[in-house]
Amino acid sequence: MHFSAPSVIEYFSSLVADDASFALTEVALSLAQDEFPELDLQGSLAEIDLLAERLRRRLAADASAIQRLRLLNRYFFQELGFAGNVNDYYDPHNSCLNAVLRTRRGIPISLGVLYMELAGQIGLTARGVSFPGHFLVKLKMPQGEVVMDPFSGSSLSREELDERLDPYKRQQGLVGDFDVPLGLFLQSATPREVVARMLRNLKEIYRSREDWPHLLRVAQRLVILLPGALEERRDRGLAYAELGQCDAAIADLSAYVQLAGEAGDRLAVAERLEGLRRNGPAPLH
Repeated sequence: MHFSAPSVIEYFSSLVADDASFALTEVALSLAQDEFPELDLQGSLAEIDLLAERLRRRLAADASAIQRLRLLNRYFFQELGFAGNVNDYYDPHNSCLNAVLRTRRGIPISLGVLYMELAGQIGLTARGVSFPGHFLVKLKMPQGEVVMDPFSGSSLSREELDERLDPYKRQQGLVGDFDVPLGLFLQSATPREVVARMLRNLKEIYRSREDWPHLLRVAQRLVILLPGALEERRDRGLAYAELGQCDAAIADLSAYVQLAGEAGDRLAVAERLEGLRRNGPAPLH
């Protein structure tokens, strides 16, 4: 009897099928298979485990949470040298954990995923925070929460967080009578939300480059990850259209138009859909 290996997208589908078995680090690492088709995913996971094991061996059995945190920060940011890629922030490889492991450079969310994995393996409770414009990590300590910037390796005070948040709140009109507390922006992100943010980062990079083949791969993952998110179905349809895959584009855009209700772009999408039905895909340029 012959069994074929699952495709990249089938493997991803199995990883994100339910929240109870959602392994954030493995799912995040699997995204790199679009950039690195020959990626040894299990080898990269073993490399992460080895880094964690080296750290665990340095810990005294009775080490306190704050001692564990200090050792983790020294190990991750100083000894291993993980840091933000300030020279090429929008390189897609910054979102590929295998590349981040190799170069020790990444963006806040990819660095944060690796940091959280090591934190968890030494007994710390670390969660991602989808802070506006900059992914953060918070750790539960006996004395309270510590909020870390995985890009710089610094811990952030309430004053610093308020300062970072202020431009966003002003832009959104969340000032004066409409002000909202800082704590609302520091809620833990679920693993599914973390991966969605990673994929949406990649989607914007590929869209800005008009790299439609890579954009379509990301869009397919987002539809699988967030089956109820109509905007992801819409964006996959638009990517199909750019690639001349007219039937698939029509299927996705039809579903969006039928289900989008009063969405602001519904009429524009309907016009694009009608154009595809009438004329086929616009020529690539």
